Amino acid sequence: MTRVDFYILQDARPDARHTFTCKLTEKAYKQGHQVYINTASDQQMKQLDDLLWTYRDDSFIPHDCYTAGERAAQTILLGHAVEPEGPSDVLINLAGDIPRFFSRFNRVAELVAGDDTDRESARARYRFYKDRGYTLNTHKL
Repeated sequence: MTRVDFYILQDARPDARHTFTCKLTEKAYKQGHQVYINTASDQQMKQLDDLLWTYRDDSFIPHDCYTAGERAAQTILLGHAVEPEGPSDVLINLAGDIPRFFSRFNRVAELVAGDDTDRESARARYRFYKDRGYTLNTHKL
C-alpha cells in the first residue's frame, strides 16, 4: 500500500516549497528512486525545471518535463495534469488536489507551505488518505 508523507514547511518564504522539492528530489535520485513531480500549473513546472538545474552549485539532477504519450528518458519527471507512463516509485505532489493516479506509487510526498490556504488544502488531502486507510507520516521542518 502507498505510504504518504506530509512535509510541513515552517519557512514562509515564497520559494521555500520549491527549494525543498529540489532537496527531496535530489535525495530520492541519489537513492535510485524514480520520481514524478506533480505540479500545480505549467508555470510552476517551468519554474521547477529551471530550479532543479541551478538550486545548488554542486548538484546535478537530470530531469525532464513530461508530456502525455512521450517516452520518458529520465528517472526524474515533472508534469502538470498528466499521468506519467512507465515506472515511478515516488510522487511529489505540489498540486492542491490529489492526482487520481497516486496509488500506483510506493510513496507520496505532500509538501505543505506556510500559508493558510495551502494548509487548509493539505488538511483535506490528509483526511482523504486517512479515511481510506493509507499509512500517514508527518514531518515538521
